[in-house]
Amino acid sequence: MLNCREVTELCSEELDRALGLRERMALRTHLMMCAGCTQFRAQMATMRRLMQAYAQGDAAGLGDDDAKDEGSAPR
Repeated sequence: MLNCREVTELCSEELDRALGLRERMALRTHLMMCAGCTQFRAQMATMRRLMQAYAQGDAAGLGDDDAKDEGSAPR
């Protein structure tokens, strides 16, 4: 059975590649028993969706120029 460290690595890897059958089954088994890893996986998925939306210019209606200015000092 996978430990939490191995599960977090698999959660990251599954964003970049398709997991094999054994990896998916081991991941699913661990997630059924571990609320912390389940939450981590959900947070990873949310971050990926937000980053994809931002990259496409859909983040909270901000354009590229507005996003750059948001971190700067007030004028």
